[in-house]
Amino acid sequence: MSDAPPSTSRLDPLHGVTLKALLTWLVDHYGFETLGELIPINCFLSDPSINSSLKFLRRTPWARAKVETLYIQTADRYLHD
Repeated sequence: MSDAPPSTSRLDPLHGVTLKALLTWLVDHYGFETLGELIPINCFLSDPSINSSLKFLRRTPWARAKVETLYIQTADRYLHD
């Protein structure tokens, strides 16, 4: 057995998940209307689309962090139930 710390990829729940993949999963799971209620940002509320949301989230770190957190919480519950 090795004394080396576990690799960060095993500790990072977003490792290997693209922003497009997680956003698409959230939209499929919740829909834009519910996403807009959970995270009230215009890209989910006003004429939403995957592409416009990706563009906004890539340029807005605080919004991306909220979406990533929701994905981690939801995917963890959904995939481990």
